[in-house]
Formats: sequence, C-alpha cells, structure tokens
Amino acid sequence: MTNPRATPHSIVPDSELSGALRLLPPGARPFASLARLDRPIGWWLLFWPGAWGVMLAGGAVARWDLILWLLLGAIAMRGAGCVYNDIVDRDLDAQVERTRNRPLASGAVSLKAAWIWLVALCLIGLVVLLQLHLPAAIVALASLAPVAAYPFMKRITWWPQAWLGLVFSWAALVGWVEVSGALGGAGLLLYGGAIAWVVGYDTIYSLQDREDDAMVGIRSSARAMGAHVRGGVGGFYALALALWAGAIWLVRPDPLALAALLPVAGHLGWQVLTLVPDNGDNALTRFRSNRGAGLLMAAACLVVGTATIF
Repeated sequence: MTNPRATPHSIVPDSELSGALRLLPPGARPFASLARLDRPIGWWLLFWPGAWGVMLAGGAVARWDLILWLLLGAIAMRGAGCVYNDIVDRDLDAQVERTRNRPLASGAVSLKAAWIWLVALCLIGLVVLLQLHLPAAIVALASLAPVAAYPFMKRITWWPQAWLGLVFSWAALVGWVEVSGALGGAGLLLYGGAIAWVVGYDTIYSLQDREDDAMVGIRSSARAMGAHVRGGVGGFYALALALWAGAIWLVRPDPLALAALLPVAGHLGWQVLTLVPDNGDNALTRFRSNRGAGLLMAAACLVVGTATIF
C-alpha cells in the first residue's frame, strides 16, 4: 500500500499527537498522518458548528446521540477531506516547507493507496449519514460539491478561506434541520456566523505559509490582507458574533440570552489582540485555541436552546 521507494515517513512539525502516532505500526503511520488523525483540531473545528445547530435548536438533551454521530462524522469526513486535498495538492505540497513531509508529497503513501483510504473514510461517513432523517441527509449530501471544489480555490481566488468557511460550517445546517425539521432564519444566521469564524481562524492558520505561498503562487486571505491581517481577522470575528447574536435573538428574543455570547466574544478578542502575524508559533497557538472558542459557543447554544424548551 505504501511506496517501497519512498523516503521514511516523517511526523510533520504541527502534529499534536506525535507520541500516539509512534505507537501505531510503521505501515499505518503515514495513513493516520494523511487523514490528520494526529491533529484533532481539524475535526473539532468541523464538529462544533454541527453541535451548535443541534443545541440551539433545542436538541441537546433529546438528541445527545446525534451529537456523538456528528463527532464521528467530523473525524471521518475531515480525514477524507484531507486525503482528497493532499491528492489534489501533492505537487504544490512538495514545494512548501511545512507540507513537503506530508505522506503523498514525500512518497510515503502511493496515489492508489490514498484513493483506497479515501473511500474507506467516506464509507464511515455514509454510516453517519444513514442516521439522519431525509431532510437533513439531503442537506448533508449537498455539501459534496463545495467540498470537492475546495482544493482548487487557492488557485483561482485570493479567498479560499471563504470557501473553506462554506464547507467547514455546513454541519450547522445539518444539525439544525435534523432537530427542527427545516431550514430557518436562526439556522441560516448560525451558519453565516460560522463561515465568518472559519475565515478568521483559517486566515490566522495561513499566516504560517505566507512566504512559501508567495513563492509558489498560492493565494490566501492572509496574503490578501497583508499588513492589515489583524484588523481583517477582527472584522470577521465581529461579523461572526453579530450573526450569532441574530440567531440567538430569533430563538430567544431576550437581551440576557445575548449575554451567553460574552465568553466566546472575549476569547476571540484575545486572539486578535495577542496575534503576532510574523510569528508562526504564535499564529498556530491562536488557531488551535479555536477549539476552546467552539466549546464556548456550544455552551452559549446549549444554554439558549435548552432555556427555550423549558
């Protein structure tokens, strides 16, 4: 399954679980790395909008099982998305310092093996899809086209992060529709806020690659914002909070309900105020901290959605 002529697999610098990765059999490590199983931040960021949709729609208690299914789906489909992205970007990845050790770019995994691994992960996603009622399943399936198009966005637009926002926020619509039975204004505002949040945090993430991206011609919002990146990220975070406030207001028109957003607002503000655009370690830390931001937003949705039921 791996390329026998490939160089030995290297654990990439931003791995969060390098110790756990080394516990796997040598032949399995490149596949775990290819699906980013050693970097759980990605599946948390994909999972949180779905959990928000369930919770804000009032399904946190009655549909706790759905939240767990969405977590499994996030792990599998984030892995599948990463494999597909690396298949498309294998030549570009080989030219960028941070990504040249990825299994496909380095030759640790063959192209054929990557496709087989992609299909296996998608089958896990199919199991999760079968847990949904038809309206939510249709919404989930509608995400396949934008997911397939995402890897090409960095070649045609300066704002691939906006397209990533469309994709990574989609679970908010799935969770909302599964609990409420239909799309509504609150669900759409929740989704819109999640898109703005993704653009903000992925701009922070892309700061690590600005120099390499410029050399090989990869476009990003971080490059587009230039010296105004902190202000740009702050603007997208402010937009996210405004749209989330609108969603909460539609669910529970009470000023006290809006106060549930104060913790996540403070966290996002901290990210902007302490961001050092030219420091890759600083940017990576702020990016990863969005796992906590997602949890704080989940708490807000849980409080508001549960209070609305009772």
